[in-house]
Amino acid sequence: MKRQCRIWLPKLLSSTDDSTYSLLFGWFVSHSSSCLDVVVAFTTDETSLSSNGGSNLQDVLHETNEKMPLSLRDKAAFTLLGRYDTCLNANTKNARDKDSYGFHKVDGLLEDSVSSYWIHMVHDSSSERGIRMHHIHWNGDVVSQCDVHVIVYDTPVFGSHHFSLSFWNASPQTKAPLKKPSWVDDLHKRQPLIEMKTVILSINCAASAEIAYKKLSTQQLETSSRKFSVSYLISTLAWWLLATLISSLSSLYYSFIQLIYVLSSFPIFSWVGIASRRLLKNTWINFRIRSCQILHWPISLRENDTRSISCVEDAEKAALRRHSTWSAIAVDLVLGNLIGLSLLFNTGSVCSWLFHFAKEFTNDILRSGCVWLMGVPAGFKLNTELAGVLGMVSLNVIQIWSTLWIFMASFIFYLIRAVAVMGITFGATVSAAFVIDVITFATLHITALHWAITLVYSHQIQALAALWRLFRGRKMNPLRQRLDSYGYTVKQHVVGSLLFTPLLLLLPTTSVFYIFFTITSTTINSISMLIEFTISVIHATPYAEIVIWLFRRQRFPSGVWFEIEHYRKNILNSSDDASLANNPVLMVSNLRSNFLSIGQILLPHYTTMFSGISASSLTTSARGVLSGKRMPSKLGLDLPPPRPWMHMPLRQYWILCHGSIISSAEKGSNHDLSLEKGLPKASQSSSS
Repeated sequence: MKRQCRIWLPKLLSSTDDSTYSLLFGWFVSHSSSCLDVVVAFTTDETSLSSNGGSNLQDVLHETNEKMPLSLRDKAAFTLLGRYDTCLNANTKNARDKDSYGFHKVDGLLEDSVSSYWIHMVHDSSSERGIRMHHIHWNGDVVSQCDVHVIVYDTPVFGSHHFSLSFWNASPQTKAPLKKPSWVDDLHKRQPLIEMKTVILSINCAASAEIAYKKLSTQQLETSSRKFSVSYLISTLAWWLLATLISSLSSLYYSFIQLIYVLSSFPIFSWVGIASRRLLKNTWINFRIRSCQILHWPISLRENDTRSISCVEDAEKAALRRHSTWSAIAVDLVLGNLIGLSLLFNTGSVCSWLFHFAKEFTNDILRSGCVWLMGVPAGFKLNTELAGVLGMVSLNVIQIWSTLWIFMASFIFYLIRAVAVMGITFGATVSAAFVIDVITFATLHITALHWAITLVYSHQIQALAALWRLFRGRKMNPLRQRLDSYGYTVKQHVVGSLLFTPLLLLLPTTSVFYIFFTITSTTINSISMLIEFTISVIHATPYAEIVIWLFRRQRFPSGVWFEIEHYRKNILNSSDDASLANNPVLMVSNLRSNFLSIGQILLPHYTTMFSGISASSLTTSARGVLSGKRMPSKLGLDLPPPRPWMHMPLRQYWILCHGSIISSAEKGSNHDLSLEKGLPKASQSSSS
């Protein structure tokens, strides 16, 4: 059986000529008895094997493997793969015997580890990339005649790039929109290559494996002489001052929020808090969401330590989730300050515009519309008495509410200032939610009139429908939601006829008032829904991902592909292989990634935002308008879930904020030192 082997090499190894790099570390991923993947994570000097004892090497490999993700440990173990020589000074047989001695030597050191495979690679300037496989120990057999596919990859580094087989937020398609051929369905039913996922996962863990191995093998603390330099002292002082400033500002904000929370719990102010939560429902929801996000930032900074995650892909996802929250807060505060400062500097003009708009809306639309409906609207002959009653009730309600707003006009100036202060302090979402609540309260008379006329219109429609079923000899069965046959008496038909005629003749009069107030109420609700949509967009938009995508698209991979550099057959020169029917094949390629577009990044976030809205709900709302049901005043868009409220002393919260920033800076500097010591050349090659 012809065997096939894929060797995944870091770009550093495929381009180096350094003879000190002779030991290969990584993972063996076995597909079957004839297929094998060899993922090389890094190389190190062969003298490190002789300097450490056998138990020490075994312990180092075991502890390094424990730091890898559980999904990778279940599929493959981190181990010593084999040797890499820059040249062969003897013939093939002597070199093979020499490597067999090294294989048995390491096999004795790693009795409990995976030792069924051992690979020997050599540097060959005549071959592609200057490297080729000499032979491989495969389950006790020495194999040199196999198809070899050498795949060169850039070592993934956190903040630079990584590899992924699919979309990050791809959701499975439950139903195909169009009928597809049978061969397409069979193709989708095929099981994916689990081993390929394991290979990509191991490649994403290569950098962490190298850092962990070198830490454990050297058994030295990560100290550096530059820690005692002037630059390190200046950097430490700068971080301490920054942490002190941010912690002080966060503590002031924390004390202000806690003061509001404590005052609302007092019995004297409890009724004020209950009333405000009912009248300012949207404001309280957005206020709690944004306040909890700001108050929990030190905890999230400590919990989401992305540098400790071994897999670069998982670390990138965790970092982007955290950055999305922080960027949303920052953008919200910036927009709130822009809107708030604009309102503060133009309060007088905004007040005059609001007075002018309220006057025109009340006189030119509401009063004029009611008077027009009491006459002959659009040439329709209505019932004069019913139109007069409905019109006078509407005019009286409008006049009463307008009179009340005249006494409240002096508070408009302070109301605008309150919107501005909310935007500056808590962000644009809280001030926009407050505007929604103010619009709802200011148009309460229109909502009441619409509710009253909707009640009359819906009952009239239901009565006409019931009487129409009476004439047809049908009756509604509410248990089975269907129409059943029913025998009505003559008296029931006579009474039904007497009721049906006036209700049908009065329906046009009721309908025009219902249509007028429905249009008015829907227009006001549309404005509130537009503001609600803006709030949800501010919450859902991943600003950090957009900015990172503009400058480094490599951090958003979507599938991999191979760029073939070299392909040839009959790679062996031995005369013993002339009788083989199938000559070995050597193929060298580069591992490349596709990248997500900006639309593919934004679509999952906006899909989640509109998850509560469907075509059926829109159809139900449209049918409800015709039958006399009220339109919903909210879209029901998805908002971030509020976090639990935080209770701790002010001093403890300041220490928490200060410690989170200092620890994050120390972990970042230590991580950078580890990269410099563990990946001096790989980082440069990946960034290039």
